[in-house]
Amino acid sequence: MRKSYPGAEGVVEVLRGVDIDLAAGGTLALTGESGSGKSTLLHLIGGLDVADGGTIRVDGQEITGLDDTGRAALRRSTVGVVFQQFNLIPSLTVEANIAFQARLAGVADAGRLAHLAQALGLTPHLSKYPEALSGGQQQRVAIARTLAAQPKLVLADEPTGNLDEATASDVLDQMLKLVRDTGAALLVVTHSPAVAARMDRQVHLSQGRLA
Repeated sequence: MRKSYPGAEGVVEVLRGVDIDLAAGGTLALTGESGSGKSTLLHLIGGLDVADGGTIRVDGQEITGLDDTGRAALRRSTVGVVFQQFNLIPSLTVEANIAFQARLAGVADAGRLAHLAQALGLTPHLSKYPEALSGGQQQRVAIARTLAAQPKLVLADEPTGNLDEATASDVLDQMLKLVRDTGAALLVVTHSPAVAARMDRQVHLSQGRLA
């Protein structure tokens, strides 16, 4: 796939022809220096941006031709995204944040939500608001929210980038276990060799191409 943006000195090619495949249940780390196009690639796969060329297929569905409504539906039902900045809704409790995506997708299940909360150590915090939580706890809520919607593909953009080493390791352990339990595929963008080493495969992006 290809993606470019207008720049001060002309068109900037961010992705210059990238080909990646990831089977159901597989885990893949995407590494590369800042500006190499990692987050852009993640956004294209997640329907957060539109490619200039190429084909993107998720769970058998061609998504490159989808309009805004179609891409929003994709993110509700098929693709879940875990962001480095958590993106929790401050006016909702932890419990409501976890349930939010699942309700949009029409798959809210109290038992599943309770299981995710328990597995991620969030049960004592369900009535709290995000501002009362530590960074590690907020990232656990973000992971639970994504997995509650039962996506086929989980995209994680530097999911432990804001956490200390010990917390990052624990959060990653829980995320990997829960993703594998669902049979979803997991694509992680990371600068961390330790995080990348935990995935089944690693690919490196450099200057818009796979190295």
